[in-house]
Amino acid sequence: MPGDDIHQPHDKLFKAGFSDPENAAAFFKAELPEEVVRLIAWQELRLEPGSFIDSHLRLSESDLLFSAPLAGRRGLLYVLFEHQTSRDPLLALRLLRYMVRIWEGLLKEGPELRGLPVILPVVLAQNAEVWPAEPQFSALLDLPAELAGVFAPFIPDFAFRLIQLAGIPFEEIRGTPAGILILRTMKAERVSQLLSAAVWDESLFTHIPREIFELVLRYILAADIDKAAFEGVGAD
Repeated sequence: MPGDDIHQPHDKLFKAGFSDPENAAAFFKAELPEEVVRLIAWQELRLEPGSFIDSHLRLSESDLLFSAPLAGRRGLLYVLFEHQTSRDPLLALRLLRYMVRIWEGLLKEGPELRGLPVILPVVLAQNAEVWPAEPQFSALLDLPAELAGVFAPFIPDFAFRLIQLAGIPFEEIRGTPAGILILRTMKAERVSQLLSAAVWDESLFTHIPREIFELVLRYILAADIDKAAFEGVGAD
């Protein structure tokens, strides 16, 4: 499924950094359970083409799909990047829709496919405040808790890793230098701290590609910042 041109600065920065398998692998390793991380052949992580999000949401989210051997079989890792300002209580339903699209696309490409690959879904939210959320599809269902076990065999269910930048201190964001800087910058944008020391960290700037550095600068300049204060930061 071909992706559209990206016009949003959040998307440009996110995709420029995390389309790189090295940055993506470090991100996944830091956020997925250790028992899952051990089963993935990270050296074979590959970016897959396409986008699977709803067309009317392309201004508020974007996505990336990766493939890698998982326990000796083909596996998929899917990242949904959410940068809308309000919480969507039906996020899990939307995520399921995207996962089905991925599987359907694989079946179109290879109708002889005998088994669907496992998809590991990760949601990265660029929110200003931590949203209450249950990262389990079954939490959406209107079902009495005492009957959950009775109906479980009839209910599709999955969990997803929800990463809310609002809930992670700047210094605890992990990954490659480029990945850390991008996530810190996107977090800082939502809490009006783009000129803070967490973003202007020389230990990160000296270890990132020039194109990422330039993208971060353009992202900051496009935001609502004090331009005089920005010039002061650059002069330090």
